[in-house]
Amino acid sequence: MFSIPGKQAVTMTDKAAAQIAKLMAKDGHKGLRIGVKKGGCAGMEYTMEYVNDVDPLDEVVEQDGARVMIAPMAQMFLFGTQIDYEVSLLEAGFKFKNPNVTEACGCGESIKFDESLAQS
Repeated sequence: MFSIPGKQAVTMTDKAAAQIAKLMAKDGHKGLRIGVKKGGCAGMEYTMEYVNDVDPLDEVVEQDGARVMIAPMAQMFLFGTQIDYEVSLLEAGFKFKNPNVTEACGCGESIKFDESLAQS
């Protein structure tokens, strides 16, 4: 939908790909669908869910046994994003390094995108 030939919509670090593949194998899911929705103090939030079916309209990115599907309405907001998996003393989880984000709230759960994306 919003793809550029020869360039993936999102990329995954090796750690993220390994974690996604591990969770897919554990529960037999087809992949991880990521998207965005309205919410949070900055206006938007990422969504993530393991799914058992690939929607034909999803953008699919595969790497080292991991499969990420991008929901159609989220593709323009997520293009160029790198997905990482970080482990620290207090928490572990996926982190999004998204060049389209202009602001994020203090808790890191909510984001705001460049206004021009919403008008595309």
